[in-house]
Amino acid sequence: MTSFQTPFKRNIMSASVIAAVSMGAQAQTTQPNEIILEDVIVTGIRASLTGAMDIKRDATGVVDAISAEDIGKFPDTNLAESLQRITGLAIDRSNNEGNQVTVRGFGPSFNLVMLNGRQMPNSSALSSTAVSRSFNFREIAAESVSRVEVYKTGKAHVPSGGLGATINLQTAKPFDFDGFTLLGSTKGIIESNASGGNNVTPEVSGMVSQIFGDDSFGILASFSHAQRDFHVDRIGTANGWSQNYPAQSNPDTSAINTDLNPSLTTWRVATVDLDNANYERTRQNGQIVLQYFPDDDFSASVDYTMSRFEENGQMNRMSFWFDDVETGKADANGTIINPARSNDELNFWAWEYGFTTENDSFGLNIDWAATETIKLVLDAHSSKSHSNPGAQPAERIANLKNPFGDAAPVHISADFSGKLPTVAYDDSALAGGAYSPENIEADLYQERGNEVENTVDQIQFSGEWINPNESVLRQINFGFASITNSVDTLSIHSSNFSLGNGAVDISDLDLTFSPGDIGYEFVPNYSANQFLNLVEEQGLKNPTTLDENGIEESISALYLSLDFETDIRDMLLRTNIGVRYETTKVNTYSKGKPVIGFNWVSPLELAKIVADEAVTRTADADYNHVLPNLDISLDIVEDVIARLSYSTTIARSNIDAMYPNVTYYSHQPNGPFTASQGNAALLPFDSANLDFSLEWYYADGSYISGGYFSKNVDNFLAAGQELQTIIGPEGPLTNPSANPRPGCPAGSVSDPVEACTSQPSDPEIIWGIATPKNTDESLVDGWELNVQHMFGQSGFGAILNYTTVDSDDRYDVYAIENGLALQGLSDTANLVAFYEKNGLQLRVAYNWRDKFLLASGPEPTFTAAYSQVDFNASYDINENLTVFIEGLNLTDEATHRYGRWENQLKDYEQYGQRYALGIRAKL
Repeated sequence: MTSFQTPFKRNIMSASVIAAVSMGAQAQTTQPNEIILEDVIVTGIRASLTGAMDIKRDATGVVDAISAEDIGKFPDTNLAESLQRITGLAIDRSNNEGNQVTVRGFGPSFNLVMLNGRQMPNSSALSSTAVSRSFNFREIAAESVSRVEVYKTGKAHVPSGGLGATINLQTAKPFDFDGFTLLGSTKGIIESNASGGNNVTPEVSGMVSQIFGDDSFGILASFSHAQRDFHVDRIGTANGWSQNYPAQSNPDTSAINTDLNPSLTTWRVATVDLDNANYERTRQNGQIVLQYFPDDDFSASVDYTMSRFEENGQMNRMSFWFDDVETGKADANGTIINPARSNDELNFWAWEYGFTTENDSFGLNIDWAATETIKLVLDAHSSKSHSNPGAQPAERIANLKNPFGDAAPVHISADFSGKLPTVAYDDSALAGGAYSPENIEADLYQERGNEVENTVDQIQFSGEWINPNESVLRQINFGFASITNSVDTLSIHSSNFSLGNGAVDISDLDLTFSPGDIGYEFVPNYSANQFLNLVEEQGLKNPTTLDENGIEESISALYLSLDFETDIRDMLLRTNIGVRYETTKVNTYSKGKPVIGFNWVSPLELAKIVADEAVTRTADADYNHVLPNLDISLDIVEDVIARLSYSTTIARSNIDAMYPNVTYYSHQPNGPFTASQGNAALLPFDSANLDFSLEWYYADGSYISGGYFSKNVDNFLAAGQELQTIIGPEGPLTNPSANPRPGCPAGSVSDPVEACTSQPSDPEIIWGIATPKNTDESLVDGWELNVQHMFGQSGFGAILNYTTVDSDDRYDVYAIENGLALQGLSDTANLVAFYEKNGLQLRVAYNWRDKFLLASGPEPTFTAAYSQVDFNASYDINENLTVFIEGLNLTDEATHRYGRWENQLKDYEQYGQRYALGIRAKL
């Protein structure tokens, strides 16, 4: 079994040492088969990769590692960008940087990310982001981490939650260094297309470590500050492609291939968008570690780790909205490729983003060799992730439009026959045109966001007994763990969709235009904040709705594992057998003012009417799991190792999937009426895993490996939808627009007209309510191939790896209804070439990921195949000073997401290249 830390020995290591395969510098517990690195100073790419290879070689299970030196040498903005170079790992990107990791086809929510062997909390202020367990790598600087380990097979001593993999980020301690150590780095980030901020922004990091008191006490402090201003160009659509909305009577289906689409089903989308966005992001990381190390038998440390992440952005969008489609022809698949509608309007949108995330962690670790054969470790931490302190809206949205109805002679149309759409509009009948200020009026506003407090309190006690005798049984490992995860979410929402027809005076709004694209003549430029201020000044801002949701999840675990070692016909056989037993208790709550009816205020809006008093709903559940593992490693001949591993692992569902509240998504006068409700009784995903690999270490720093893996996963989630009424405190929710009364729609949210509100005699609304449920099982399998080769002493080297992932449960784009479809499955490949000699280091990295299913449901979202080329070059001026240059996304690749087929565009985002120039120093 691999170890949580290096054993009891004061090894003096540089920051770039690839130490023992471990589960944390703080959450330490020594295990067998340790890799002891004594007084080894690793410098450069070759040494770093060779050390990572040795970790892989000496492990019993399937393990990959990467060191701080290696991460620092990748041209990467964060750890996710570096991790994608590991076989079987791919990343999800947000705003042109990696933010989450997919392992062997299993997305971020299936992988457990820990810091120093500890489970860390996560939070997000955006309502569009699920309250998940997925760590966001954007929030931690690569400079803060000394080593990363990726465990692809289950272990008894590894906390549960990593069905795809368990990833441990490890930071340094004072006694990892020889006396006083000072490291620093500064660089300027150059964004090729930053237009709303600074083209060059700073990144600064540093670390200082010192040992005092007769070499028994040490202190380490590290920090980093990174600022980034960037621009995003987007062409896309909103509200998703659908068979129902927008509606179309008698579409032209003559071109449909009836062999593939015999039902002549057609798909349409409501909008065509052209976005222009600018963002500012600031990230700060810091850590302080105090370590007491009086002798080789005892070590104690306390640590504090923090990060602060702030992002602000402004976006403007040019768009129009098909409330229905009057004419349009389907292509061979059924996509309406030329939708058109007369007497409509153009829409001029503005967004303001602004939120912060504060992460704090306090930890204690005591490591004691009680005897020569018994070693004990106690680790505890309390950590919190707090997004959007103060509960302010994270998004403020405004829309302007042309006059609608009889005064709306703008005819709109789109062309979806290609990969990217184009638009056309005829505003000739509108005096002055659609972009004339006198033809633009207010339409609506929205405010939304979440304040999330996610706290993790964890205690881990572990021990080991090392057999002093030469026998097959080498070691017994045991431990106990308790973890409590508490999440409290406050959802913020306010809106008014009835600001048209001159309701708001926008004469003071600073509205300008810049050149457009794809058929739009211009893109608007104005501030959503200024618009909201005008709405509030004129008394048209509706009250803010606050809904509370929360969960407390308590997990207790015991584990026992045995390590064996023997020779069979001169072949070294190492075996680890273990079992982990866990019990989990879940308590959830939702508190908010329930919906009691609807207020028909405009042709497009049924506003919710809520009760005066809040109501609390609760739900509880509990379950337990037995998680066995078996790892076998056999040295067939010198330098050739075969491995076989079996394990059972679990991954828990997203936190917000278990809230008991009802969330209302769509409630327009003509429908559709959709809602969702959480399920506290959701069971974890449960996977039986089998791994087999063969590795040949044929030269210093060089090896070839190939492996097969399979995961038979049960309890996959499906959002089963049921058609039913919703019973509010005053009875079933009814639709006041179904049988219109005279004068309706009318009134406003704050001043309703009784005749336009829900009455008991109105028809009951039939809701499509989606509730997550445990349903099917699925088999995922694949192959991993990796080659790492050093070309002698020439200084040249290369890495090539390829992973293929497969499952029968893929989304069938021609099936009108799909069952289980696995998200994130895709093949990946990496090619890295480097040169290192005489102080000069060069590296070029190519990363490729095939298309994959990003989201499923009635209609899917696919991400198209993506490739990226990055480079890094550095020169050592002397032993203490290095200059470097980095480049990211050199070929200016775009991110493309679409529906069933590529012309069903959802997002096409372009970010440009990013470069960095900098200098590193060390003493």
